[in-house]
Parts: sequence; structure tokens; C-alpha cells
Amino acid sequence: MMRVAKQKGFTLIELLVVIAIVGVIAAIVIIPLSSARGKARDAKRKRDLVTLGQVLYSSECYKPDGGAADYDIGSLMPELIIKYPQYASYAQYLPKDPKNGTETQTNYHYVYQTDGHCALYANLENQDEPAGPYIKTGAQGWNGTNIYYEIRK
Repeated sequence: MMRVAKQKGFTLIELLVVIAIVGVIAAIVIIPLSSARGKARDAKRKRDLVTLGQVLYSSECYKPDGGAADYDIGSLMPELIIKYPQYASYAQYLPKDPKNGTETQTNYHYVYQTDGHCALYANLENQDEPAGPYIKTGAQGWNGTNIYYEIRK
């Protein structure tokens, strides 16, 4: 009598079913996480603007040498360091947009107007950001939405 040896291991079909199940579970987990990451970056943007506001709005609006205009914070920092040397240590920790900001282009903006008013703003990622006193809409920004967080003085 001849015995047939039983094969050990998984068949191709079993492996494909397991891979498909893992793929579905991964998709279910990854989709909510991407939304959470965007909300976390928006929270960081808001916190950064509050910190920058404390620096730039200490008593009155900072008036840049270039006059009334819309400035990236990165381009204002060298001027601030010359006028206020105490900001030199802060410059090395200059906040930038967590998604696409760089050392030279922070994507945090400061607007100074001829009437002496000023504002700090950043483009938010979350299109579903609830409207509020600091949330504005405008043209589509660098993060792909038309939602901005703004602090005015």
C-alpha cells in the first residue's frame, strides 16, 4: 500500500485571501488617519500663529521697512533680528507650515496695512473647519483649501 504524503504550507488561494483581508483592514485604518494628520497640522498652524502674534503684536503692529504689503514671516525675520536683537534666538526656531513650509518660505503670512492694522494668517488643510471669528475664506491657498486662520490687530 502506497501512502500519499500530505503537503505542508498554504495554497496560493489561501495566501491571496489573507493578503486581500489585510489590504481591506489597512484601507479602513489609513483613511481616517490621513484626516487626523491634517487636523493635527491645522492645530499646529493655529498654535504657531498665536506664538508669532505674541512676538509681532507686543504693543502695536510691527511696521516693516517695505511698508504696507503681505509678507512671508521668513522674509521678515532678518529685518526683525536687526531691529530687535533679542529675536535672534527665536529665529532658529522660526515656525513654518508643517506640510509645505521651508526655511525661506514659511507659508505663514503677515499683512501690514497703511491704516496701521495688521494680521497674521495661514492656510488650513481641513476643508470642514468650522466657521468662527478667526476662520476666513478666500482664494485657494498653498494647502489646497480656501480656509484661512487669521489673527488681526
